[in-house]
Amino acid sequence: MIVFKNMTKYFYLRGSKKIIADRLNVVFPDNTSVGLLGRNGSGKSTLLKLMAGTSSPTSGKVLRKGTISYPVGFSGSFHPDLTGAQNTRFVARIYGSDTDALIDYVQDFAELGRQFYAPYRSYSSGMRSRLAFGVSMGLNFNTYLIDEISAVGDAAFKQKSREIFNARMKVAGFVFVSHSDKLVSQMCTAGAVIENGKLSYFSDVNEAIELHKYNMHM
Repeated sequence: MIVFKNMTKYFYLRGSKKIIADRLNVVFPDNTSVGLLGRNGSGKSTLLKLMAGTSSPTSGKVLRKGTISYPVGFSGSFHPDLTGAQNTRFVARIYGSDTDALIDYVQDFAELGRQFYAPYRSYSSGMRSRLAFGVSMGLNFNTYLIDEISAVGDAAFKQKSREIFNARMKVAGFVFVSHSDKLVSQMCTAGAVIENGKLSYFSDVNEAIELHKYNMHM
């Protein structure tokens, strides 16, 4: 479970104040797949970082119950000069996981071939996403934070990612960012919409999608 308690987040961009979250009070419940929707630049990725604890609120609190994954797709998760294998081993140690087991899992899942043993800085964006998704799915979290990751790769890889995603959904919660309304409706039961610093939560994902569509047409 993740709770925003009177939480505000803003920063200054080229001298202008950018408000991402304005005194939010929202609960993301346990064992629920939530689609996080919003226009480009609305702050979806920043909200994931706040949930994960990789970014701090300007004021208010972010309360967490259980284990929360790092935001999958967040490049700050890995050291650029370490190989994919070394980064995987490092993350396993942070979370107290079996390092060899996670190495084997990620190597098989991510399909990086020899690049798994090359420096992370040499990876393409797609390869980075595969590594991040593989490491995250190889670890057991109560809540997973996913940022457009399932769209990476060919049809076979997408299918494999979807199957793993569906298996995790049975035992864990998700906050899933996507620009695809269809994908959100397929993958999520609840939804949240960020617009102008305000976050609206809906237990019915279709209501969230309708609000997002309305915002996009305004």
